[in-house]
Amino acid sequence: MLKVVIIGYGEMFTNLIAGTLDAGCKIAGVLRKDTVKYHPLLRKIRDTFNPSIEYNYIKSYSIPEIEARGVNTKEFKKALLEINPDIILVGSWGEKIGKEIYDLPKIATINAHPSLLPKYRGPNPYFWTIRNQEQQSGVTFHLVDKGIDTGAILAQEEIKIYPSDTGKSLKERTVLVSRGVVCELLNALREDVIIPLQQREDRASYYSHPEGLELDFSKSSHENEALIRAIYPWGEAYFYHNDTCLAVKGHQAEILENNTTYNQAGTITDIDLKNKTLGILCADNKIVKFNVVLYNRYDRLFTANYLKREVKVGDII
Repeated sequence: MLKVVIIGYGEMFTNLIAGTLDAGCKIAGVLRKDTVKYHPLLRKIRDTFNPSIEYNYIKSYSIPEIEARGVNTKEFKKALLEINPDIILVGSWGEKIGKEIYDLPKIATINAHPSLLPKYRGPNPYFWTIRNQEQQSGVTFHLVDKGIDTGAILAQEEIKIYPSDTGKSLKERTVLVSRGVVCELLNALREDVIIPLQQREDRASYYSHPEGLELDFSKSSHENEALIRAIYPWGEAYFYHNDTCLAVKGHQAEILENNTTYNQAGTITDIDLKNKTLGILCADNKIVKFNVVLYNRYDRLFTANYLKREVKVGDII
């Protein structure tokens, strides 16, 4: 029976736990983000009165936790030496893991990355693949090495991106797929030899955290609509009307044919005060229509008043 240590947070973390259990492996310890982020006393209070999904999941399966304030600490290294794991699995983690840690397991330290590596290395492929209007994404299990998402590939599965996908919905499907892939991978590692596939650097791309969230109506309606979907639920796309910043509320936007007499990109073609929606003409002569709110959260109750008093059909963004 393979002995596994899992580090991570969020849905990827819990699905790696589930997939590891599906494979019949022993989870000898886990390190979750809250253990690193919070002082032990504060964490105990949070676990008692406002337990996270990760905490509830760990406790429901009676999985032992490793007490350490980071993956590169003496405490974590000591715990690994005592456990002597076959594999470390990583499912979402902010620290770069040092060589003296990722070399400790008897077989390997393996990261689950939510893209088809070597494309879309970096912290949030969900956002960037939708933002760039890709038609497919995926999940890759690869060896951890000194680079960022650069290690040799052990397993990979494609995931279709639908026209209605948001960052949230793509992430939900990806982590569920990851559960099945990690189960198959662990079974294969236990029963056979897997030859790692080196990543091709000539096909690699790296993206950082989401940025460039301002809508640009000199681009196409589909590019702007993709940005609105991609950033949900981590943030909001925005734009300026004169000197006032407006944000897109939610993740739904409608693309309409331009049946107006306007032809300049950035023109406001429609205002719906009741539903607080604007239609704005884009460079492809199509209109993107969406709900808006004042960007400052303390001002949002006054959105309807602002639209009524300050915004007019024909205004140029």
